[in-house]
Amino acid sequence: MAGFLYLIYIVIHVFADVIGRSSLIVFGDAAVTAQNMMASGWQFRIGFMSDLLAAVLFLLAAWTLYTLLKPVNKNMALLFLLLNLAGVAIQSFSDLFLIGSQLLLSGADYLNVFQVNQLQALALLFLDLHKNGFMIAQLFYGAWLFPLGYLVFKSGFLPKILGIVLMIHCATWLLTFLQYFLLPDLSAITYVSYPLGFIAEFGLSLWLLIKGVASR
Repeated sequence: MAGFLYLIYIVIHVFADVIGRSSLIVFGDAAVTAQNMMASGWQFRIGFMSDLLAAVLFLLAAWTLYTLLKPVNKNMALLFLLLNLAGVAIQSFSDLFLIGSQLLLSGADYLNVFQVNQLQALALLFLDLHKNGFMIAQLFYGAWLFPLGYLVFKSGFLPKILGIVLMIHCATWLLTFLQYFLLPDLSAITYVSYPLGFIAEFGLSLWLLIKGVASR
């Protein structure tokens, strides 16, 4: 169950980002972004709903991992569960800005006090706020990987190498968080953290899904 939830979370999260938003949002061009959003309103809303669904699945995956790993060390398991919960809460709150951006472009009568270009600029501002809120959540999503990796390493029924990779991924993901806010023009860290994250989290989900029960 833990592997299934984790894997479905990864798939839906990628879908929400790639299909629901990345193809519509052009940061730096408010007019084009507004045109894309108005022309593909359903696509944008599906992306928003997928984002919320992914957040719920991630929390459920963390809960199942907690039940699986708490016999190893209950306090460490509770720590990664709480860190995950904090990240999910911040991510879900930041999704309000997605709704806000679409409301600004809805054409409602009460918005007639604004010029069209002003509404487009505000919509893009809301999208930028969502992006920054999502990146704040990465502080907690990065931190939860260390206690998770530690417990995987110590468990005895999961591969130690996965635990080591998860703990290393914690460091690289936290560096990605710092790079985004402190050195936004430097993207070199992402070339390491993204592939490592894929190996660590996708590998863990597949191991749990295919061999987890047998290995335990």
